[in-house]
Amino acid sequence: MHEYRTRRRIEFSDTDAGGLVHFARFFVFMEIAEHELLRALGVDAGAVRQADGRLVGWPRVASSCEFLSPARFGDELDIHVQVVRVGRSSLTFGFALSHDGTPVALGRTTTVCAVLDAPQGVQPIPIPAALRARLEETPEGAAASAAAAHPESAAD
Repeated sequence: MHEYRTRRRIEFSDTDAGGLVHFARFFVFMEIAEHELLRALGVDAGAVRQADGRLVGWPRVASSCEFLSPARFGDELDIHVQVVRVGRSSLTFGFALSHDGTPVALGRTTTVCAVLDAPQGVQPIPIPAALRARLEETPEGAAASAAAAHPESAAD
C-alpha cells in the first residue's frame, strides 16, 4: 500500500500547560500527513465541487490514537502514514509518530468519499475510478504518475 513520511516540529501552541503535546494535536498531525500523502498521489484532499454541481469530500467516520510516550516543545516528530485499507467508499490510514526513533503515538483514521450537500444529507459514494486506480498502482508507479500530472512540483 501507499505510504508517506514527513516531519513536524512541535510548536509551543501544540503543548498543554504541562509542556507536553496536547492529545488533540496528534489528530491534526495525522490529518496533515494524510493530506500530504494524497497530494503526493496528485489528489485534492479537500472538498471539491464536481462538474455535476455536487460537493464531494472525505469526512472522517473513525479516528483513534494510542499515546506511547510524551512529546514536548521543540521535539521533531517523524510521521509515517500509509493506506492500510481501500474499501468501496472508504480509505483507512495508519500512522506511526516517533521522536529520535522512540515511538510516540500510533493512530488510525477512516474517511468516506461522500456527497456533502445531497438533499438527504451526507451520502457515501464509491471512490472515484481515477483515485482507485492510483491507489491500486505500485507506490513507484503512482509517484511517476503524480510527477507527470504536476510537473511544476518536480524537484530540479
